[in-house]
Amino acid sequence: MTKQGQFKADLLQRRLTLVSQVAGLNTEILKLTQMLGGTEMEALRLELEIGREGAEPQLVRNLHEVDERATAIRSRQRMYEDQIASAEEAIAEIDRLLEESAGS
Repeated sequence: MTKQGQFKADLLQRRLTLVSQVAGLNTEILKLTQMLGGTEMEALRLELEIGREGAEPQLVRNLHEVDERATAIRSRQRMYEDQIASAEEAIAEIDRLLEESAGS
């Protein structure tokens, strides 16, 4: 294989790896979205219960814990979104290099 051919093969392999990573990260984001939905439903349930029974200390603690869990989930989602954006930039750069090498 020529140097040019090896270069293209390496780029394609790197691109494939990045696309696979993006797919995996998207899967994780979807899982987190489902978790967040459940967590938000739990927060609403607790808020309704507090509205009916008053701000009992245990209910308030439970709501606080649920809110913290939701915040942590959103933070993980943002982290994955940042990783996806970075991988997509790398994919775009690889595509640019592949396009340039196609003219050679």
